[in-house]
Amino acid sequence: MRLGFSIGTLGPVAAGPDEQLRLAREAERLGYESLWASEGYGADPATTLAWLAAGTGRIELGSGIIQISGRTAVATAMAAATIDRLSGGRFRLGLGVSGPQVTEGWHGRRYERPLAHLRDYVRVVRTALAREPVRHSGPTLELPLPDSRGKALTLAIEPVRQPLPIHLAAMGPKAISLAGEIADGWLPIHFPPEHVAESLTHLRAGARLAGRDPAEVAVTPMVMAMVDDDADYARDMVRPMLALYLGGMGSREVNFYNRLAHRLGFADAAARVQDAYLDGGMGDAMEELPDDVVDALTLCGTPDRVRERLDAYRKAGATTLIAGLNAPSLDDRLEQLGWLAELAS
Repeated sequence: MRLGFSIGTLGPVAAGPDEQLRLAREAERLGYESLWASEGYGADPATTLAWLAAGTGRIELGSGIIQISGRTAVATAMAAATIDRLSGGRFRLGLGVSGPQVTEGWHGRRYERPLAHLRDYVRVVRTALAREPVRHSGPTLELPLPDSRGKALTLAIEPVRQPLPIHLAAMGPKAISLAGEIADGWLPIHFPPEHVAESLTHLRAGARLAGRDPAEVAVTPMVMAMVDDDADYARDMVRPMLALYLGGMGSREVNFYNRLAHRLGFADAAARVQDAYLDGGMGDAMEELPDDVVDALTLCGTPDRVRERLDAYRKAGATTLIAGLNAPSLDDRLEQLGWLAELAS
């Protein structure tokens, strides 16, 4: 199992461009396989990765993830090809459907038939990246538009890597199966190693449905991480972002991260965190977040515990583990990169 890390482009873990570049170069020096930039309603991951491509030479660069509601499929293909060329063939395209709060509130698109849209979207992206004329007729996308003046165009530039790898963020069984069917990699987020192992059943079923070898699909969990000799301090460092995901990343009716906690057996705690966040805010939600939920959904604690959990992810089938850094300062994050690299070796 290799290591990756999430650069942090949202909320209190966000870093400035110079800090991001220092982290990227240190990760590259330490032998990290990849770094990933996220998309929410702030920093643009494609721009961030283009900046980091210019300052690094080996580390892979992934979007973790680009929201498909935020740009057309061909716009994503153009961005992917451009970053891949700028980086000398180091780009990985991570895609996800996001949720209704962002899709409808931020991008102004209806959150309808998300998996059908994701399937159509990936097909168009692959067609464009292969530099074939983009023609597609699916349940959610049709190109060129029928009865229009449009024509089937071909991407004018070519990515270095053919085919360029596409990873899909997926949490539910149907989405995980789709990742196995059409993607080069699966990006689960906040999955404990035990749940990664259980969910591989769905990934393998999707791969076999498409006549693919399931071993060809990379398994790349994304998990918030914090190592410290003081386990309580480590938990406190990841608690704000985890409270945000469980309490505020979605509405009371639709929050996929909260649903995950329910599936993992933490229904009562997840409900309390969400109610506290929506009724009172981050501070109240953090107070309702028990230690056992933090321990299950993050990679945090003493060095011995983190080493054990890293080994558990390896045994669960993870090919790369992407760590989200939650330490408070740049120096602390640089130290965390070294600590994780040592513990994973």
